[in-house]
Amino acid sequence: MGLTAGVIGLPNVGKSTIFNALCSGKAPAENYPFCTIDPNTGMVAIPDDRLGRIAALIPTQKVVPALLELVDVAGLVRGASKGEGLGNQFLGHIRNVDALVHVVRCFANDDVVHVEGAVDPLRDVETVNTELLLKDLETLERGLDRAGKAAKSGDKKLKARVEALEKAHAAVAEGTPVRALLSAADMASALKDFSLLTAKKVLYVANVDENGLQEEPPGVAALRQHASGGGAECIALCGKVEAEIAELPPAEQSEFLESMGLPEPGLHMLARSAYHLLGLITFFTAMPKESRAWTVTEGTHAVTAAGQIHTDMERGFICAEVFRLEDLEAVGSDAALRSAGKIRQEGKDYAVRDGDIIQFRFNV
Repeated sequence: MGLTAGVIGLPNVGKSTIFNALCSGKAPAENYPFCTIDPNTGMVAIPDDRLGRIAALIPTQKVVPALLELVDVAGLVRGASKGEGLGNQFLGHIRNVDALVHVVRCFANDDVVHVEGAVDPLRDVETVNTELLLKDLETLERGLDRAGKAAKSGDKKLKARVEALEKAHAAVAEGTPVRALLSAADMASALKDFSLLTAKKVLYVANVDENGLQEEPPGVAALRQHASGGGAECIALCGKVEAEIAELPPAEQSEFLESMGLPEPGLHMLARSAYHLLGLITFFTAMPKESRAWTVTEGTHAVTAAGQIHTDMERGFICAEVFRLEDLEAVGSDAALRSAGKIRQEGKDYAVRDGDIIQFRFNV
């Protein structure tokens, strides 16, 4: 499975600057509202040093990391759900992403226009979240109209869908995001096809200035508290610094990070937080032609993981030959691992673990 995230927030909060830094993209990032009109899409490699360590011991022609797809879209303003600014056009671009990366401005700069007149992270979050709720309310009303007509046939499944939609509509009308209802399997199933915006999990990115990297501003602490109360994740980074890191050759990035007192680039934090938020893990395949990192949901069975690579592997699954990087590094090669009996065979129902290196045996 791929991982996709929509980058959202008010105009002029640093969305496109951060997008460019993460994706080495060329999205416009000027100091005026609605600089981003058409969505910008970029693919960024998920940082994981394990892939290189595997390739160093099992020679391969190509190394392919897991990828994160980011979609940077126009900033929201009050009334976006009703078409203000680029509202409806914007909201349509993020319906199919897995998660929302909500960039929140936590720095003061008189030279950068703020659409609300002053920096207030929690107010800005409320503005964006209200617009998402209003758009979902509109979607649910249309869905109820269609489902209600269809349910008149007496079909029990359609009646159950109407009940789920009514429950979701009531919750959203009171300001409760749909994701708060999805722990119930019947609700998750009934609402899945509607691609509701507030059903998506959220990673808040507090965009701070350089001083904010050393001493966290009060607004960031408030944002972290808000995120933890809603089952979201929150990280702080400086878009300006990330842009500078992205311009440097790889050999100079470590020195720059050290000079800034940073343990790692913001991308590493963002990718790790997104994985944690969505309950994702990484497994690896290591073959002579290609070594690759694969993304699956935690608890995925081996047969399903095989299907991520190719449907034939899932259909003709025989077994999964599994080993660990620490064992590979201890003996120095996959051949030595096999001789030492460190490669084990697992069946269809084996729950893949983060970091597993797997060779799937199949026959079709």
